[in-house]
Formats: sequence, structure tokens, C-alpha cells
Amino acid sequence: MNPQERNRLIDALIEGDISEADFLRLEAEFSVDPEARREYLERLTLSALLEEEGKAFAPARVEPIAFRKYWPVALTGLAAAVAVGFFGLRERSQRLVSPERTAAAATVVEQRESGFAVLAGQAGAVWQGAAQLADGALVPAGQLTLASGWAQIELFSGVTVVVEGDALFEIVSPMEMIVARGKVRIQVPEPARGFTILTPKGKVVDLGTEFALDLSSERPEVHVLQGDVEWHPHAAAMRHLEKGEALRLDDSPTSEKRIAQTSGFIGLEEMGEKLAAFRRERRASWARSIETLQRDPRLVAFFRMNASDPADRRVTNDAAAGKAVLSEGAVVAAARVSDRWGQAGGALDFSPAGSRVRVHVPGRYHALTFVTWVKINSLDRWYNSLFLTDGHDLHEPHWQIMNDGRLFFSVKKRDTWDAAKGEKDKHIYFSPPFWSSALSGRWLMIATVYDPDARHVTHYLNGQRLSREAVPAEYLVETVSIGAASIGNWDLPNRDEPRYAVRNLNGSMDEFALFGTALSPEEIAGLYAQGKP
Repeated sequence: MNPQERNRLIDALIEGDISEADFLRLEAEFSVDPEARREYLERLTLSALLEEEGKAFAPARVEPIAFRKYWPVALTGLAAAVAVGFFGLRERSQRLVSPERTAAAATVVEQRESGFAVLAGQAGAVWQGAAQLADGALVPAGQLTLASGWAQIELFSGVTVVVEGDALFEIVSPMEMIVARGKVRIQVPEPARGFTILTPKGKVVDLGTEFALDLSSERPEVHVLQGDVEWHPHAAAMRHLEKGEALRLDDSPTSEKRIAQTSGFIGLEEMGEKLAAFRRERRASWARSIETLQRDPRLVAFFRMNASDPADRRVTNDAAAGKAVLSEGAVVAAARVSDRWGQAGGALDFSPAGSRVRVHVPGRYHALTFVTWVKINSLDRWYNSLFLTDGHDLHEPHWQIMNDGRLFFSVKKRDTWDAAKGEKDKHIYFSPPFWSSALSGRWLMIATVYDPDARHVTHYLNGQRLSREAVPAEYLVETVSIGAASIGNWDLPNRDEPRYAVRNLNGSMDEFALFGTALSPEEIAGLYAQGKP
């Protein structure tokens, strides 16, 4: 791309009048050429300065946005004014594009999350109310009810808590927890010495290193398993307990100490065994459901991304009906990693440069459903590919994630782009942003349904609907085709232009399913319920 063409495209981008094809060319240029990025910043700065200067000369009835949209034309009318203040304008422009200003403009706002702990694992856990926590999730603020099962919680202070339901509790800081009922076993490292649990009868202050509370009956007790603790009842003096001692939690200063019991509380070792057994059971249940899914005549492609031989650079299509036309995909650059069940080599990591799975999907489809399990490291590029056809030809779908966390789906309606008439080549169906750094490294099920009969596109996350958008009549595509495509990336560089837009997914995928029909919300929810680890 020569400088003249590059600058023409930059101007079109600033004006919001650039075609998708030109935008993608410019995106690729920005990703590899620092000079192109500098030129964009300078021209964008000039545009902003001209808009600012224009406000002083434009009639009051002229809206600033109109000036911004047509600034090349307005430039002629402002030539004299700009000429008078040229040196001042140039000085201001240079100030704005100085290295310091450039660095400041490129600074990303620091991300923030909310919480004091994460859910490290759960076995048979049933949560009541709005909190339906997944492994690896931040523990939300407020009271939580674990109706049954076990949950392992790791506080940011280093404290590990195993909670057994029925339990009512709340994490109020990295060093403080409220337990109203249930059983908890707490392991406290030296840096978290002083960790406190508040109960209806008083508070327990840890002095290191492990203790347990039984608040499952009307006769609550504390058991010191290692180290020592202080018991501070509401209406009596503090009591000191050492390793091997237990005490009923009441206000009596004469309550006799007892021998601490470990058998009634689940420790980390037992919790690990329960987690392993629970995951084995879940995986076996999922394997049984997969046998039924594979026979679904609506299933066009089903890739599990695993291979019996780590050196095998192919993935097999396990859809019985689709295998005749799409037998396998070719793995490029992606590395084999553990899947969501912890099985080595069961998933593909698409973060290495150029990673993708190349497929060719023949035929035409009236409706489509895409479903995948992914573990995203970060959304560090403008577009993060899930499934994209080569190029973006007529009637072909594109499915990806924007860098702001929105799901993106489109089906190309026309080859032409007439900005003057307000006609685009396609309509893009965005979900609301669903991503935050708290989801980094967690397995998620993402799905999108294109349903021309109902005339809507629906996005899903973990079996729950994110959004549903009507398909505008002028962008309705009754027959969709796919052809050559990539899972986890987009397109191929050309012989004369080896540079390409970076769109490979920065993360892993262990399942990809394509249905030649529109699945119902109940079916999407069922796939998640069957497939969640």
C-alpha cells in the first residue's frame, strides 16, 4: 500500500465512510507499520483541531458533527483563517502528537474487578438464589447460600475455605468472613494471620494455621486443628484455644474445652478427591450425551479438537450426518493443551501466531447454529475469531468477538456498499459486552443462532441468552453458504501481500459444533447443562 492510498483510506476511516474491505486492509497496515499508525494519529489530530477551529468561524446553526463529517470541504472555506493561525495550529498539532502525548493516547485504562475471593472448585454444589457460581469465578458480594454439596474458596489473602452445605455465608474482605450456618474448614497461611470469622455468637480470630467451625446445629462449635485461635463471644471474655482443642460457641465463661475432631469436616485432601470424582462423573455423563449428539441429523460439523496421537495435525468431524461431506479439519500452528475436563491434548490453543483449523463446508443452509467451548486469555485485538469464512463473499457468515467483549455475527447480503444511500453489504448483529478480565482462563460455552424463519439472531453465553435482534428485511439472507473457512482465525495472506490482520483467538477451544438449523433456547441450555465440567 503506497502512502497516497494509505492516507486516502485513513481519511475515509476518520469520516466513517470506509468499506469493510478497505477497513480490513487498513487494519492490517496498522498492525505491522508504525509509520501508518503515526500518520493516522496525526491526521486524526488535525481533523480534531480543524473541528475545534471551525467552531469559532462556522455559523451558529452549523452543528459541529456536520463540520467533522465534511471537514475536507470545510477546509477550503477555512483556508484564510487557518493560514493566519497556521504556525500556532502547527505548534499545537505537534504538541498533540509529541511522543509524550502519543504514549498517553495509547495508554489503556487499567481494568478493575470486584471481589475478595475466587471459587476454586465445587463438588455437587447447589447454589440458591441468583448466585450460580462457576469454577474460577469471583465470589460475589453479599450473602451466599450453598444448599448442598461442597465448595472450595480461595481468598486473596491466601486463606482457603472449604464450605459444606447447607451453609449461609459472606466474604466481606480478604481477611474477614461471616458464617451464619453450615460447616467450614479454614486453612490460614502466615501472611493471613489474624483472619477472622464472624458468627451469630461472636468471632473467631485465627492465630495460625487451621481450624473448623460447625454451625449446622443449635450447638455451634469451633475445632482447632493446627496452631491456635481466639474466641471472642459477644457477652463474655475472650477464650484462647490451642491445637487439638474444641469449644462450644456460647457466652458461658465456664464452657469446658473438648478434644477437636477432624472427621466431621472436609479438608483440602478430601476436597481434592471429591472434585476429581465429581469431574469424572460429569465427564462420563457428557460422553454419553455426545453419543446422542453425534447422531443428530441436523449436525453438520462437530470437532472435539482432540487426537490420540499428539503429532496428528488433524481433527475429525464426529457428526455422523456431516462426515460424508466434511470429514476432517487441518490444524495449523495451534498447540494441543488440556481440555475443560483436564484431559491432556483434548483442546487446541490458538494463541500462537497463524493458528487455525482449516475446513471446507460444502452445501447451502437456510439457518445456522454455532456452538463452541472456549477458554479466552484476553481480547487483545480488534477482532477475535471464532469461525470466519475466507474473504467474506456473498451469503457467507462471520462469527467473532470484538475487543470490547461483544459477540459479532453477520451474513453478507450484497457485494456493493452504497454509503450515500445508507446501504451496507451486511447487517452486524452484536451482543452486549459479556467479557471482563474475571473470565480470563475460564471455560465458556458461546453460541449464536441465525434463524431466518423467526427473523432474528440470538447470542448465548453459558446457555443463557445474551441478546436477540431482529433481522432487517433488507438484510435477510434465506440461503447461507460457507465453503473454505477457518476455526479460530480468518482468511489467508496473498502471494503479493503476505501481511495480514491479526485475528487468531488468544485462547483455547475444545469443542466446535455447527448445526444446519436454528436450535431452540431450550436446546442451547441443554447443551450447556450436559457439557459444563
